[in-house]
Order: sequence, then structure tokens, then C-alpha cells
Amino acid sequence: FARYPDSLCPLTLDHDTLLALLDQVEIVTLPEEDGTAIGEGMALAIERLKESTAKSRVMIVLTDGVNNAGETTPMQAAQIAQALGIKLYTIGAGTRGTAMIPVPTPGGQSVLRRMTVDIDERMLTDVATLTGGQYFRATDAATLQAIYREINRLEKTANVTEMYQQYAELFPWFLLPGLACLVLEIVLSTTRFRTIP
Repeated sequence: FARYPDSLCPLTLDHDTLLALLDQVEIVTLPEEDGTAIGEGMALAIERLKESTAKSRVMIVLTDGVNNAGETTPMQAAQIAQALGIKLYTIGAGTRGTAMIPVPTPGGQSVLRRMTVDIDERMLTDVATLTGGQYFRATDAATLQAIYREINRLEKTANVTEMYQQYAELFPWFLLPGLACLVLEIVLSTTRFRTIP
């Protein structure tokens, strides 16, 4: 999400589908769509989770910025999550200080510019604490993986997954040649190739 959150994938354990949908996500290039609506994104996720009957309902908020768009604040969304029993884990991603960030140019291209990285760690800590979750800081990919492993360890629950398998019937491949051999045997037994007792 940027200024407007959108839910692209249903709640699923199918990681391949999720990765395929993530590959289709495009970064916002228009200035009027730019922004970080953390509260709106959280509200949309809460809407998806509130009907879930799962034993544990957890939301992970991963951001590299501050809430600067949308009508719902992250704290308002966290209060709703708390009321519904949804636990929030928040992750601030990125380096401290400055980083190279793609910035759109008037010609529609984008160039990398060194800009100040500003992550609202206080807000991320507050919303996580309010719901019984925890705030983490990820400065690189290895740290982010370690954080996800830790959240997985903290929230491990047994999950029953139904697997469906579609079987392809192979008997026609053997039935047709078998019938052909049977017909050939009948035809040959009535001709000069028949057996003599």
C-alpha cells in the first residue's frame, strides 16, 4: 500500500500464490498516490482478520516510514485490533540516517536520491505493545529473516491443512492397446494363423 491500501491476496497458506501476486505489485509513481497510510493498511488487515476463527490472529506491520496519509491513525487501528483480540507485531525496516530512494522525475522516470530515512519507532512500539505484540527493527535482509523466525516461534500454533490431489486416470492408455490386441487375436484365430489342435 501507499496512500491507498488494497488487499490482493486472500488469507492463505499457499506461499506460491502469494509470491506470484507479490511479483505483480508495482511501486507508485504518481505523486498524488504517494504516501504511507499505515493506519489504513492496518484497518484493511483487521477487516480481513476479524471474521477469522483461527486460534491466534496476528498481524505483522512492516514499514520503512511514518504514517503520513489516510484518515485512520495507526493507534486507532491498534485499538480496534486490541478490541478484536488481534495481536500486532511491527517491524521498522531500513537503515538509520539516509538511504538511496527512488524518486519520480517529471518525465515519468525515477532516479535514486539520497534521502533521510524516518521511521516512527515510537508509534510502532506503542501499537505493538497495546495489542500484546512486539516491535522489531530490521536493518538488513538477514535481520528481517531472524525477526520473522522469532515471530513464528512466538506465535506457533497447530494448523490443519486440507490437501486435495487430483489424480489422472492412466488406464485408457493400456485399455485401448489391450482391446486392439484382443481384436487382433480374434481376427487371426479365424484366418490361416489359427492354431491346430
